[in-house]
Amino acid sequence: MAGQEEQYNKQPFSIRVRPYLVIAPAIIITIGILYPFLTAVYYSLTNLSFRRPTSTFIGLENWISMFKDSTFWHALWVTVKYACVTTGSEMLLGLGIALLICKKDNWFSRILKVILVFPLMIAPVIATIIWQLMTNTSVGIIEKFLNLFSVYGFPWASSPKTALFTAALIDIWVYTPFIIVLVVAGINSLPKSPFESAQIDGGSPWFTFRNLTLPMLKPFLYIALIFRLMASMQEYGIIFALTKGGPGDTLMNLSLTAYNKGFAFLKFGEAMPYILFLWAVIYIISKKLVGNWLIVQRKASGR
Repeated sequence: MAGQEEQYNKQPFSIRVRPYLVIAPAIIITIGILYPFLTAVYYSLTNLSFRRPTSTFIGLENWISMFKDSTFWHALWVTVKYACVTTGSEMLLGLGIALLICKKDNWFSRILKVILVFPLMIAPVIATIIWQLMTNTSVGIIEKFLNLFSVYGFPWASSPKTALFTAALIDIWVYTPFIIVLVVAGINSLPKSPFESAQIDGGSPWFTFRNLTLPMLKPFLYIALIFRLMASMQEYGIIFALTKGGPGDTLMNLSLTAYNKGFAFLKFGEAMPYILFLWAVIYIISKKLVGNWLIVQRKASGR
């Protein structure tokens, strides 16, 4: 041991410090993640407010008040409903469109692949403004199109009955290309021999899709599902730009409720449990999905 230590000390300083430089970014990132998280946990146990200069430790009072508040359960229901509607629609549309444009490789499908990615390049807030213009009752192109079918003054985001539909429509328009890109990449990476064998044996398109395409695409679909479900559960930009959670509290999900409590009502301590609860839900769901994805990967590799 003494010889190894002496040999280590004889090495140049640049070589001795190299292992620490390698792990330094990981340590910095870990601190950058843990410090805000632990700070949020601490603030959730205090009565921190921007209206007073100091705060005191109050334990679980904020958490107990949150679970007793009907606003929390409404926000949770809106969050779950919005996430299920948008993620489910985007997965189905993304898979269907990807299969259609990959079925035949011609100039039209190649142009379509480029055009379908355009919404993904637009910020959600900008996309919301574009849709507000397109659905405007006086100059909106979508409104004029509906007029051809004798539909006038469609309420869109101004009515509690159609506000969720409008927000989900914008979300689907913006983020479905993300699913398409992943599924197209997955389809292009699939081996050709099983499909050629199925075609020779006279397998129908439905048989090929159910027994070959879909099982082999599961890893890509799991990745798309994890990312979109996590993002849709914490969606803020589209809903805030569209109605700020309205009409009334129709679209007040957990993110907007936490924002209002923290910055509109200046009750920062009361807002923290909403964010931490949302984090816990997303963590549990994503961990479950990642576990299922790993099982699919092991089955695919034959382990």
